[in-house]
Amino acid sequence: MFRSERTRLGKELSGALVSTLAGMLLANTGVLPPGAHELAVVYKFLLPLAIPMLLFAADLRRILSETGRLLAAFLLGSAATVAGSLAAMSVFPLGRYLGDEGWKVASALTARHIGGAVNYMAVSETLDITPSTFGAGLAADDLILTLYFVAIYYLARRIPPDLGQVDKTAGGGGGGGGHGDGGAGGVGGKVITVTEALTSLSISAAICYIAVALARVWDMPGQAITLMTGLTVALATALPRRLAPLVPSAEGLAQILMQIFYATIGASANVGLVVQTAPVLFLFSLIALGAHLGLLLGVGRLLGFSLRDLLIASNANVGGPSTVAGMAAAKGWTSSVVPGILTSTLGYAIGTFMGIGLGYSALRHIA
Repeated sequence: MFRSERTRLGKELSGALVSTLAGMLLANTGVLPPGAHELAVVYKFLLPLAIPMLLFAADLRRILSETGRLLAAFLLGSAATVAGSLAAMSVFPLGRYLGDEGWKVASALTARHIGGAVNYMAVSETLDITPSTFGAGLAADDLILTLYFVAIYYLARRIPPDLGQVDKTAGGGGGGGGHGDGGAGGVGGKVITVTEALTSLSISAAICYIAVALARVWDMPGQAITLMTGLTVALATALPRRLAPLVPSAEGLAQILMQIFYATIGASANVGLVVQTAPVLFLFSLIALGAHLGLLLGVGRLLGFSLRDLLIASNANVGGPSTVAGMAAAKGWTSSVVPGILTSTLGYAIGTFMGIGLGYSALRHIA
């Protein structure tokens, strides 16, 4: 996956999709044994360990104090995502084509369009989405995301850079580039050091243990990942200075664990079912993201938000920290880089809850 990002094609695909397709290819060509029992280890242990480490930077107090109007635009974008998913499900009800899997994958895609791939992964695991549907949803949504990023870069073409940034942006930032996987904050590679990585892993394991124990006590075993998210956000908000030095190593290590998870999903998927299901999910994502962008820009402009803030907010919703920082830097909007990253981190914190909540409250009732 990391090697693929150095190629032109790899930059246009998310790491999540590349890893999923690689696992699918290896399993369906006989390189990996089908239905290997070892795959369950990834679902049971590695996936839960990755989620807390991606949320170590989710300090809600800092997010609320440093993001200004961009936070309001981001929350409006989250509401537009919810409305877009409801519209897509009403126009193109997935239950008719996927049965009970329909509302579940719609919930996961809603979470992804608010936070990122980690939220798609968390909701999919919580709702027990099959590997084939998971892979089809990821593949279909990535195709739509490519069109989405082309669209927002086109809309941003006439917005000037910050003062003093004109020369730096000349000749750069014209295209969407790769849209990443929403898997970790910041730009560029993560430097993983042994001490910080082991400390992060230990904290994550403790959070996982507590969350699983609470889920058993409260008789809600399917919500363990949701509890992990809540506990980690609470810890990141309560002890931001203690966790800050761990963030680069934690996010880097979590990225590695996530790629293993995506490859495992691919190895467990039925290729025929993925090919059959993907076109349906392609249309759903097209409607949902089109409605998100249209509603956000329309309502946002009526409320007095600038086009720049609305595009950054939308990118923070749909893309994630890496893509929003990349866009802000490429366009010379240096004052939007840190607020954009912080609002994207908030997406990680709330995306899973909103996706699951919308699924149970509304999406599963739409035939």
